[in-house]
Amino acid sequence: MSYRLPPLGALRAFEAAARLGRMTAAAQELCVTPGAISRQVRQLEEHLGVALFDGSKVRPTLTPAAQILQPALSQAFRQMADAVREVSDPARGPLDVACFSTLAVKWLLPRLFDFQARYPDIDVRLRTSAAETGDGPSRCDLVITAEAVAPRTTAMPAPQDSQHLFMEYLGPVLSPALAQRVASPLQSPGDLLAPAWQPLLLRTRTRRNAWAMWAAAAQTNPALQTQAFPGQDGPEFEHYYFTLEAAVRGLGVAVAPWHLVVDDVQAGRLLAPWGFVASGYHYVMQRRSEAPLPRLDTFCAWLRQQAQGHPQPPNGQAQFSA
Repeated sequence: MSYRLPPLGALRAFEAAARLGRMTAAAQELCVTPGAISRQVRQLEEHLGVALFDGSKVRPTLTPAAQILQPALSQAFRQMADAVREVSDPARGPLDVACFSTLAVKWLLPRLFDFQARYPDIDVRLRTSAAETGDGPSRCDLVITAEAVAPRTTAMPAPQDSQHLFMEYLGPVLSPALAQRVASPLQSPGDLLAPAWQPLLLRTRTRRNAWAMWAAAAQTNPALQTQAFPGQDGPEFEHYYFTLEAAVRGLGVAVAPWHLVVDDVQAGRLLAPWGFVASGYHYVMQRRSEAPLPRLDTFCAWLRQQAQGHPQPPNGQAQFSA
């Protein structure tokens, strides 16, 4: 395929000037004179037949055409730089890791400082689309996602590229303030079906079956004599992160995975009155890069270490501290 593009030098000069906001700053970054940047930008404008900058030379502003062109060029140059670095030295270059957005915010990011402190030369870039839609970016080295726990059989061995991290456990959580504010007491899970609590059962659009899933799983625990929870009356949020934040702020009761609320429960921001039960799912990491990448091996080993050191969830005997 033949690409009819303007001169690469003109594109680089414009991208730097548009991103940095000044011709002089672009000149310093590209180690040329400001006059050379101006000539390259004029050459690009003549090639495209549109103006790219308005205003004075001291404070230029981007035209609508430039506002479309600059982000695309910046992304393209970043991808080229990453690819060149990847080819030139397999031990360097960023790691692209895809995972659920709430997992990134509530579990991975709070622990990522430890990895960066140990391995400051390995750059980890988090993405969310691959894990949540299955159609993620083409350059993705590792995906952290959830899978149903399959029975161990000789006929269906586990995929070689899917490595177990930790089991998922579900349980209702709420803030201490909400437990004290609602007049109707919570003695058993069935009390959540009372009129005072039904409108406070929080839901998440991306996991509308969370209450039903927990109710079904809790039937296997003799300590929990639970009924079927419809969970249809409370507010619904777009993402799990919003639902969990609403629970912390006392807006309702959420069914939450243990790994997403462990820090909040241990800090006393959330109560888990009946503990957590296995949901039938587990989190796995899947390598998408076929090439041997030592830095990916290092990150996967660190992930396994974090998962193994993860606290075990309460088993259903916990009580309110209110």
